[in-house]
Amino acid sequence: MTNTTPLTNSRSWRVVDIVVAAVLGVACGLIFFVWNTVGYAWFKAMDALTPGLGGLATGIWLLGGILGMMVIRRPGAAVFVELLGAITSALLGNIWGVETIYSGIAQGLGAELVFLVTRYRSFRLPTAAMAGAMAGAGAWCLELFTSGNLQMGAAFLVIYLVCLMISGAVLAGGVGWGLTRALARTGVLSRFASGRDI
Repeated sequence: MTNTTPLTNSRSWRVVDIVVAAVLGVACGLIFFVWNTVGYAWFKAMDALTPGLGGLATGIWLLGGILGMMVIRRPGAAVFVELLGAITSALLGNIWGVETIYSGIAQGLGAELVFLVTRYRSFRLPTAAMAGAMAGAGAWCLELFTSGNLQMGAAFLVIYLVCLMISGAVLAGGVGWGLTRALARTGVLSRFASGRDI
């Protein structure tokens, strides 16, 4: 079967959508919290080799928007889950504080844009990968201002953008798509279109 949802399907959120999106958001927040240590160490190590390469470590922080949309398939799901994950991570404690929440919005919007362009009908691996890449681009745009990257040289900005998008495509898009299919096979997504597209 193809991973598509007919345009005629209702786009309004059900109670079950809200509950599952909230659970996914908190779960992603816990993943982000762990990645704040593991991923940040990887980020710093890569940046020490060549400034900008640290972007390769960021994909897991972009996972919420992809996973949320792949499972829920409702407008706003990418922003909702990514933002809730960011809030959860911030509340658990990290070095970025409130900036984590801004990141959740920017990353979620980047992912959401791709699904909007497909009119929320395509949920295949290439779409998930592109959404992950655009979540990375959203993070890049935000960090121009919040991290002072606007003052960095062109080489850094290009390397960082490319690495963010690659990491987003693989670690958010690919992993998010794979996790959705794995969950669908267990039957826990039987009340969602995502649970039938396997």
